[in-house]
Amino acid sequence: MDTGPATIRRAEPSDASGVRPLARTFATSFVLERAAFDRSYPALLAGANSLVLVATTPELGVAGYLLAHAHTTFLANGPVAWIEEVMVDQRIRRRGVGRALIAEAEGWARATGAKYVALASRRAGPFYLALGYEDSAVFFKKTLGEQV
Repeated sequence: MDTGPATIRRAEPSDASGVRPLARTFATSFVLERAAFDRSYPALLAGANSLVLVATTPELGVAGYLLAHAHTTFLANGPVAWIEEVMVDQRIRRRGVGRALIAEAEGWARATGAKYVALASRRAGPFYLALGYEDSAVFFKKTLGEQV
C-alpha cells in the first residue's frame, strides 16, 4: 500500500474514531473500554500538560498517534516529558511515521522546557535506540484493582 507522506498534527476531537482502534491495538495489559476512552480522549486533548498527536494519510485517515505528558520533577531541576503511547498502523510501519511522531513530540518537549524525554517500551527497543534514546532504567508497574 502506497500511502504517500503522513501529516503530523495535534489531534482534534474528530480524530477519536481513528485513534481508538489504534489504541485498542496498543493495549496489551488492559482491554480498552469504549466508555473510558470516550472520557479520556477529550480530557487529554484539553490537558495543559498533555500532547496528543496524530499521523494522517489520505488513504487511511488517522494512521498513527502519540500521547505524551510533561511534568515537573526534582531530579531534573525542572520539567521532563514522558511519552506514554506511540502506535502506527501496521500497514505503514517502517516508513518514517513513528520517527516523525517522536520528532514532533521532542519539539513540543523542548518548547515546554523539558530537560529530557523518556518512555518505556517492551516491543520497540531497537527503534528507540536508533532515534538516539538510551536504555536507562528498568520499568516497574503495579496494577491496582478497582477503587471503591
